[in-house]
Amino acid sequence: MAHLRALDHDDLNLRKAGFDPATPPAQALATLDRLRGHATVTAAAIARALGNVKSTEAADRLIAMEREASGTVRREVRRSLFRLGQSGISPSPGIEPSPPRPAAAVTVSGMEGLLSPIDPAGVRLVWLIKSRPRGGLALLWGFASEEEGLVGVGFGPVSRHELRADRKRVEERAGVKFIEADWRLCDLILCEAYRETPASRRLPVGSFFNHRAEIIAEPPPDENFVHPIYSELPTAAHGEPSIELLKEPEVLGWKFTAAMIKPYVDEIAQIQQSVIVLSPIQQQDRITPVIDKAIEDLFSGDRARRTRRRLEDIAYYLEHSGRRSSAIHAAAAARKIREGADLKSIPFFQNFVRTILGASIAEQQEHEREEPRLIMTPAEAMRSRQQRQPHGRQG
Repeated sequence: MAHLRALDHDDLNLRKAGFDPATPPAQALATLDRLRGHATVTAAAIARALGNVKSTEAADRLIAMEREASGTVRREVRRSLFRLGQSGISPSPGIEPSPPRPAAAVTVSGMEGLLSPIDPAGVRLVWLIKSRPRGGLALLWGFASEEEGLVGVGFGPVSRHELRADRKRVEERAGVKFIEADWRLCDLILCEAYRETPASRRLPVGSFFNHRAEIIAEPPPDENFVHPIYSELPTAAHGEPSIELLKEPEVLGWKFTAAMIKPYVDEIAQIQQSVIVLSPIQQQDRITPVIDKAIEDLFSGDRARRTRRRLEDIAYYLEHSGRRSSAIHAAAAARKIREGADLKSIPFFQNFVRTILGASIAEQQEHEREEPRLIMTPAEAMRSRQQRQPHGRQG
């Protein structure tokens, strides 16, 4: 019943976004094309809707979706192709369905993964779930932080009913949505977090690898692990990341640590507060080299690796939450870092760093406005003294 309610909700969102299943096929297809990547429209809902558009073009679009789909979306694509086939509609000549994929490792091993979105501080909740031979599940969970490593871990048996209830409770309390994820990616995130946990903080999470060994026989993933987003979105290899990606909450709220960006924030603040009156154009001419230097520093060495990994995970979350267009842009940005491109010449990275530094400067200025002033003018001091005196007394 819960699954059916989810389907109804997805289809309702599709209609609210502007899709009318009663429109002619050409119009229906144009609307569905426009709604791809829409914030409230899932890829699964589009696949189901295509199964009701009686045209060869709908079948062609489903074949194209199938090549990049997995999990729930792929199953919906196959169901829609079957429905169209029952109506005598098949793809265009030369366009063939993808061959059946071998059984996924998640099915063979009985492993599942759940991921929350990454919060502005770079923290997310990761669940690894293993089916037990005698029934029930084993749940290994952890809080993975970019800056602090693995900051919490838990392990224990749960029933499927308890797992669903726990998931719902966490989503409601935190105001986030888990996605069903490749368990190998979830494993990578937890193992990376543990390795980056400072030695002084490892005691509370020191049992992680012991718990992991109870459900995963394979060795921990290493630097040769290829993120699944590149196979799910191969077209990202040929694209440029768009500044539209900055509108997504997972990117808009991104924060670097204060220590990392302080030199650039201070330098920009000095330019803006210069005693020499500068026009907006002159200010920008002086700020641009600061932005370029920030990009060079923030996207080099280990910082580049961390930023790339975060973009890859954001792309994965966007894709599996029905935001295909933004997912492609996030994967493209990650690939640019991976390939060592000149990021200073890419508008997305210019705007990304400007947004982060600008938000920090605005926050700092707001804080300064709210702080009580320690030095008052003589007139302010006199008014303050008068206000503190009893009524009727002056001087």
